[in-house]
Amino acid sequence: MAQEILSIAIWEPLPEHEIVALETFNELTSIVTRKGYARDLLYRDRDHHYVFLRYWKSEETRRSAQEDPEMLRCWAKLGNEIQIVKVYETLNEVAAAKAL
Repeated sequence: MAQEILSIAIWEPLPEHEIVALETFNELTSIVTRKGYARDLLYRDRDHHYVFLRYWKSEETRRSAQEDPEMLRCWAKLGNEIQIVKVYETLNEVAAAKAL
């Protein structure tokens, strides 16, 4: 079984666009879930930044999603609704250090 791949995006809505940005993220998550690409989680911090976590099922599903017209349309919409602060495209899990 392929190992999940974690991607993280930290973003903030553009002025007057928070509600529509959240609606677009819901649409994006719906597509991802329906097509079985990944699972998504969205958090917000006290400074009003959103932290978006996506656990891709595999590298293959990520490549498929990156070419999916529905996904591309949502990301194009988001380009007018949010400001990306930071993106971590691929994070690898690190085993906890063993006690000495």
